[in-house]
Amino acid sequence: MTEGIRVRVQSQYLPDQSSPRDDRYVFAYTITISNESGRTSQLRTRHWIITDGRGSVEEVRGDGVVGEQPRLSPGQSFQYTSGCVLTTPIGTMHGTYRFWRDDGTYFDAEIAQFSLAAPVRNDDAN
Repeated sequence: MTEGIRVRVQSQYLPDQSSPRDDRYVFAYTITISNESGRTSQLRTRHWIITDGRGSVEEVRGDGVVGEQPRLSPGQSFQYTSGCVLTTPIGTMHGTYRFWRDDGTYFDAEIAQFSLAAPVRNDDAN
């Protein structure tokens, strides 16, 4: 939690969209952002750091999330689902959301590192 903004993440491997033979591993992640502070804040930008199982890092920056810049009053939450494609069966993501307040101040809400992991198949273990 940063400045009263709580960020929760759930990730999921999507086997139907993945192709391990082609080094394509697709993950979905659902984010819930809750304003537990006493002040309204608007998410304006995002910054993700995505690291695959080989240690390769990709940074993603942009406006809002899924085309929106949610404005959260005290007690409100916003949830969305997005995705990520890796060339390895494991990886991690973390980053920040920049929030602006009505008085013109801003802060970066931390998104704690979370894992992206495809389950090990029996034929992979041999």
